[in-house]
Amino acid sequence: MNQKLSDLSRWRGEIARTPFLVWAAALFALKYNLDRLVLQLVFHRDWSILSYFEGPLPWPNGLTPGRHPGEFALLLALSLPFLWVGMALCLQRLRSARLPLGWAVLFAVPILKWFLFLALALVPERTDEDSPASATADANLGWKRWFPMSALGSAVLAFILSALLALGATVLSTKLLQQYGWGLFAGAPFCMGFLAVLIHGVRERRGLGEGIAVALISVALAGAALLALAVEGVICLFMAAPLAAMLAVIGALAGHAVQTSRWERLSLQLYCLPVLAVPLMFGAERMDHAPAPLLKVTTAIEVKAEPSRVWRHVVSFRPLPPPTEILFALGIAYPIRAEIQGTGIGAVRHCVFSTGSFVEPVEVWDEPRLLKFSVTQNPAPMQEWTPYREVHPPHLDGFLVSKEGQFLLSPLPGGKTRLEGTTWYHHNLWPAGYWQLWSDYIIHTIHRRVLNHVKALAEEEKP
Repeated sequence: MNQKLSDLSRWRGEIARTPFLVWAAALFALKYNLDRLVLQLVFHRDWSILSYFEGPLPWPNGLTPGRHPGEFALLLALSLPFLWVGMALCLQRLRSARLPLGWAVLFAVPILKWFLFLALALVPERTDEDSPASATADANLGWKRWFPMSALGSAVLAFILSALLALGATVLSTKLLQQYGWGLFAGAPFCMGFLAVLIHGVRERRGLGEGIAVALISVALAGAALLALAVEGVICLFMAAPLAAMLAVIGALAGHAVQTSRWERLSLQLYCLPVLAVPLMFGAERMDHAPAPLLKVTTAIEVKAEPSRVWRHVVSFRPLPPPTEILFALGIAYPIRAEIQGTGIGAVRHCVFSTGSFVEPVEVWDEPRLLKFSVTQNPAPMQEWTPYREVHPPHLDGFLVSKEGQFLLSPLPGGKTRLEGTTWYHHNLWPAGYWQLWSDYIIHTIHRRVLNHVKALAEEEKP
């Protein structure tokens, strides 16, 4: 397995742990210094070594393909050779450890790539002499004898241990590190599914369907445990469930691939891998947490009234009727009324929600066209459903924050008005794209409740 410089670009062959780590460290140092030099000389930007923990192709803040196509193309061109060589080294290392070559795709997946690196650093080299026969002979020896022989017993143990991993990961990430990131919502479920399948198949190789079922039930039981121990509420668990289930299935597929590969003598290091990977992923995120993007949601309706009449009910409005939307019945905060102190720029608007008030100093007062305001105080975004008197997880404070808002009134033919509400906000939940689906939907629903109330008030008022 001696590695030559010319072998770095080849996707065939094998490489042992020590040369793999040496080459990986050397290439990482070369890549970092090359990026740092280019970014300083060409783009006049600083570059931190911690930025590599953000993804497979990390770009400096504010550098996007649409706004900076030339710079983006240059950085992409610099990254492609390292991506090629990195993938080649991963394939060679997987082949030497007799692990599934499909694992190499994790090299391009944020957070999960650190799971791959840890595995390649821990798992020793294997040969074809590590046959299924010798694996069967060793199945009842050593530490494996402590695992149940029956399918039900192994499944129950998989449920318990993977749920404990989820509980520990949640407490570490949310309570101690105060972060809701890729490691918690993507890395931990992946590790749960991987660990559950391995435990279920310690004494006997199980089918793929069994493994996926064990992984999904483990996720469900972990959610029930988080609810029972007052760590989280029903709403947030429900929102996180689709992402957690998907990643747990991917982890289960990876665990099943290990069991059906040429290497059937599973070592203790492999079972420790998910437990070690979780704090590693959390630590990587903690060192360089990416800033939350500023997001924008706009909702518009048509009102059968002139802008001057609509304006009076935009600035402040009387209490809304009780909500009928299911979303609000589940505990999401909903608007009740709006009050204002003063007029013009500098006036302070208070939009009262079921969980408290938004404080909104007016920045633009262009009657009857535009009312724009900043947001200096945010109430809790929801009241969690819980069997206990109250649950207040950290994400209720500062993880979904409105920054600005506005109402834009545009005259339409026939004495009508297009009423448009916009909210600028950010959240510190990752992956941002997944959680944005939920937050955008929630804000659109809030907008529609307010805009329809304004519409009803303006249309029932006599000209």
